[in-house]
Formats: sequence, structure tokens, C-alpha cells
Amino acid sequence: MALGLRSIGQVLAVLKPEFEDISISKIRFLESEGLISPERAPSGYRRYAESDIERLRYILDVQKNHYLPLKVIREHLDMMDRGQQPPALSSSANTANDADAIEQANALAPRPAPPKRAIRVTRRELLELSGLTDAALNELEKHQLVVPRRGTIYYGRDALTVAVIARKLAAFGMDARHLRVVKQAAEREVGLIEQAIAPHLRRNPTSRALPAEVMQLVLHAHAAIMRSQMPQ
Repeated sequence: MALGLRSIGQVLAVLKPEFEDISISKIRFLESEGLISPERAPSGYRRYAESDIERLRYILDVQKNHYLPLKVIREHLDMMDRGQQPPALSSSANTANDADAIEQANALAPRPAPPKRAIRVTRRELLELSGLTDAALNELEKHQLVVPRRGTIYYGRDALTVAVIARKLAAFGMDARHLRVVKQAAEREVGLIEQAIAPHLRRNPTSRALPAEVMQLVLHAHAAIMRSQMPQ
């Protein structure tokens, strides 16, 4: 092995004390998303330089402490690759203000989001990536909160998102029973949206993007209304 390069197992050992939920599957997942690009030995094994480890440390830190989605993390890494400084994340107030500004801009000028890279993981990989226990995942599956893609045994992006959020909510005493109520509310909202825009779609059968645009606007309204109901 070249001087200064580490195997994926050695990288795991370095980062595990800081990030308990890190796993080999998660490191490989971040690579599949294009966030890290380790060298490959002639044998095909991954070889990580110190810069790769620091990049991983940054990704894991902003995921854990700032809950940044992969899309935003990718933008920050692109800035770092160009020698630019990514936005400061120390102030939660500034982060909240930025999020509000983004939401308002999206509401005023909704644009279709760029297509996301498809995710396809097995149940075992879902457990490793999300950090859920098998029992916790069983409960989510019992309430149809996390389900495989239709007709397959693989799980997609939404299933992984719900699994990760469920693990984080568990720290606050919320479990699958609470999320089931959220699911029921979401199903009612989707039904309401479909019913409300049906006349418009009948008059404008070519407006295929409309449901997604309306859904995005309703999501922004939903988030704003929930914030307004929180104790000040």
C-alpha cells in the first residue's frame, strides 16, 4: 500500500470514535453519491488519502450536527474543490433565516427539482446506513412507513430518509406509532390536493408537472404553519 494511504477498514477505525453510526456501507454509499473519490489499487481495493478522510469527516459532521441534505453538502464540497470557503454553519439562526429565504423564493418561483440519483439498497444496507435496529425497522415496516420499492426487495431514497429520521426522532421519545399519525395526515393531504386540482387538470390535460408544483407549495405552507404553531 502506498505511503499515507489507508484501507476502508482503517478509515472506519479512524472515524468511528467521532461518528458512532459510521459503517463501511455508509462510506461506500457516500462514494456512490459522488461525494468522495478514493484511489483504487490495481487489485480494485479502495485506498484513502488523508484528504479523503478529512472530506469524509466534514460530510459526517455537517450531517450529524447541521442535518444538511446531500445536495447541499455536494454544493459545499464543490466550493471547497474550487478553493472557495463554504457557508458558515455555526449560527443556527442564520441557517434558519437562509432556509426561510429559500422557501419564500421557491414559493414565488417554483421550479422542478433536478432528478436525484436513484438509490437501491437491501434491507441489511438500510439498517447500516440508517443506524436503526432490526426491531425498530420491523415496527416501521409494520405500519407501512418504510416499504421496499413496488415489486422488488430493495429500498429507495424515501425509505432511507424515513428510516434515518425515525432513528433521530427516537431520541425525543417518538416512535413508529407517532409517525403513523404523520403518515395518515400526509395521505389526507395528498387526497385533498388531488381532489382540489382535478378540475384544473381536466381543463388542462397537458399540465403534467402541476401536481409536483402544487405539492411543493403545500409542503412550504405545511412547514410554515407547523412553525407558527410551535411555542414561541
